[in-house]
Amino acid sequence: MSTPLIEARNVTKTFGGGLFDKSRTVALEDFSFKIDADNPSVTSIVGESGSGKTTLARLLLGLVAPTEGEVLYNGKNLENLSSRDRKQFLRDVQVIFQDPFEVYNPFYRIDHVLDTPIRNFGLAKTEKERKDLINEALEAVGIRPEEILGRFPHELSGGQRQRIMVARSLLLRPKLIIADEPVSMVDASLRATILGSLLRLNREFGISLIYITHDLTTAFQVSEDIMVFYRGSLAEAGDVDQVVRNPEHPYTRLLVGSIPLPDPDMPWEGERAIGRPAGELGEVGEKFCKFTDRCPFAMPMCVQSDPPLYHTHENRVSSCFLYRESPTIPMTEMTSIFRSSNRQGPVQDNVSFDALDAELEVSTESSSSASSNDD
Repeated sequence: MSTPLIEARNVTKTFGGGLFDKSRTVALEDFSFKIDADNPSVTSIVGESGSGKTTLARLLLGLVAPTEGEVLYNGKNLENLSSRDRKQFLRDVQVIFQDPFEVYNPFYRIDHVLDTPIRNFGLAKTEKERKDLINEALEAVGIRPEEILGRFPHELSGGQRQRIMVARSLLLRPKLIIADEPVSMVDASLRATILGSLLRLNREFGISLIYITHDLTTAFQVSEDIMVFYRGSLAEAGDVDQVVRNPEHPYTRLLVGSIPLPDPDMPWEGERAIGRPAGELGEVGEKFCKFTDRCPFAMPMCVQSDPPLYHTHENRVSSCFLYRESPTIPMTEMTSIFRSSNRQGPVQDNVSFDALDAELEVSTESSSSASSNDD
């Protein structure tokens, strides 16, 4: 088995607990995850605000260090990379942030944001090579170079600015792109175009994607596998079709039930669709299920111990005692159940990107999210 490109191994991230502030917030707890370098995949991470999505992204990017555990790049701890390995890491792992304007310097033309990676990584030897690289990247994301080059960021739309960041990532031919809420600040009509551009990078260039979002609808449309987080812990994970169409964990059911249907005669019940627990469950132990106070199925065991991952079906796991009759699986082996982990090479399908764009455009206009805020 090849060494994973990126691996989080038993990672915990805690904030606070300093000299003057004794309070501690566990943003991510004992989580393991890996991305195969030779098997391009699309994985979504969903959850409401404070679930740990962005914390995980920052850990995988090396922007913050884990409190416990380690993040590995090609088997090497991110904190101990040599300068050469660090430069290669920065090329192999790219990020697209939520705000398509803050990443630009308003005093520079658009050309600058595309020229910088070419210069820093020595991607072109001549001016013609430089122009060809930029034109190719822009055209790959559906932008005509002559329409945007030479202009300033404020002269472009939010969708154009975000697609230019996708093109910038493509210039480096990375192995992984982490997209953190890449469409939450653009119009619904533009989300389909941006997500279609990201999906093309996976299908046509073999680039893995980690798509972080609060929107289950777009996660369902673009990903193969999905991980649902709640308060820093994994609630449910697996094949996106199974998880969204037939959610098992009570929290996932809540998220799916919170999406209004495009039917004016059907009332939107939101959290009322799942209810709340009744009665006292007993003394809360040191370890407990974090969803207990919102779960209608809560049992005394839920406040006395933290549920393990139950392997409920071939391509899914759930962290809930409702499935305690199922076998358990270690967190370190969680991604082995992913659909993408059980195939070889890129997805082989006949994706019609025009049809996908149309479908995404309709779905993003009619969907609602679990939360509109970032972590």
